[in-house]
Amino acid sequence: METTINKTFDAVKFMREQRQRLSEILSKMTKEEIIEYFKKKKLENSVKPCAS
Repeated sequence: METTINKTFDAVKFMREQRQRLSEILSKMTKEEIIEYFKKKKLENSVKPCAS
């Protein structure tokens, strides 16, 4: 018996694409610029848990 899985989302492929994208962005920055980039991203994407 074979199980066929139709993936609608490939997590490994997505992670590799994001890592490549981030590497391209960061390779052009200095250490200080990278620190500022991540500080800015942290403030933009902060998700707070909901206790409902």
